[in-house]
Amino acid sequence: MTGLANQYQAINLSQGFPEFDAPDFLKKRLAEYSEQGFNQYSPSSGISALQNQIAALIARRYKQTVEPESTVTVTSGATEALFVAIQAITQPGDEVIVFDPAYDSYAPAIELAGGKAVHIALRAPDFRIDWQEVTRVLSAKTRAIIINTPHNPSAKVISEQDINELKGVLIEHDLLLISDEVYEHITFDNHRHFSALIDDEIFSRSFVISSFGKTFHCTGWKMGYCVAPPNLSSEFRKVHQYVTFSSFTPAQLALADMLNVHPEHVDELAQFYQQKRDTLVKALGDSRFKILPSEGTYFLLLDYSAISSMDDVAFCEYLVKEVGVAAIPLSVFYDSPPRDKIIRLCFAKHTQTLLNAAHKLCAL
Repeated sequence: MTGLANQYQAINLSQGFPEFDAPDFLKKRLAEYSEQGFNQYSPSSGISALQNQIAALIARRYKQTVEPESTVTVTSGATEALFVAIQAITQPGDEVIVFDPAYDSYAPAIELAGGKAVHIALRAPDFRIDWQEVTRVLSAKTRAIIINTPHNPSAKVISEQDINELKGVLIEHDLLLISDEVYEHITFDNHRHFSALIDDEIFSRSFVISSFGKTFHCTGWKMGYCVAPPNLSSEFRKVHQYVTFSSFTPAQLALADMLNVHPEHVDELAQFYQQKRDTLVKALGDSRFKILPSEGTYFLLLDYSAISSMDDVAFCEYLVKEVGVAAIPLSVFYDSPPRDKIIRLCFAKHTQTLLNAAHKLCAL
């Protein structure tokens, strides 16, 4: 869709990356460390200054203590962390539960490890997990569950009840958890992010994966991390060392400084994006789209069933070519797509970009 947006000079609200730049402080620190010669390999698990700042962030945000050296592994993006976690625990024949709509890297990584992704479809408009269905699909081959909260693309946030249900399933069936929390700091309307880190019993069997790219508007740096108990981190690192070995050294040092000197950036992120969400929602108020609630992430779902009978892929092609706005069809996030007429917009954009896109969409 980004390629089509460029081809047709359309406003790009499709691919999930910010239109604005990373903080100046962070960019300056990156340049300074590179200029000072910090351009060689870092320790495979990460530079200790960054590991320590991640542990401090976890303590501040989640009131949990983790030992940075043995539990925090810095990775070349959250996608690498997801891949490594899946490879570390999945043996041929294992089954891993995936909730659709899902980030598109989960199933291929499971299949590459010789496992099978067992898809459970979440349905619009609430996209809530049916825990009875989860129990029904469990088998002797089930190895792990992957959750994503705040959830891309539905923009939903897992509830406290969901966490309690998840905990019961994990313990009763002795399963592992991969918790994709890359949008952890972006929740709206006082919705709380229930991290796998907040419960000791859940964390004891979890890989918790985060993204600096999402938090600091620098997706092109490909910097993320995985937090897991020492026994799981040990297995994780056995794979990580043969995937990227280590991650971008100057960026690690710059990120450590950013977390230390400007902790307010993380704390202000939710309000920053809530204002953008509200701007787009208000601007679309007179449109014929039905706006689905966005509880977190920087995505908004629109139901276009009052506008067109086209399927969502065709409708997105029509939008970019004829209307001048690029969006993402929801069906591509499903193994067995529903017939919903829903598209996803990314509102990590400048205010004027959002207003210009909404003006075009309101004309439909």
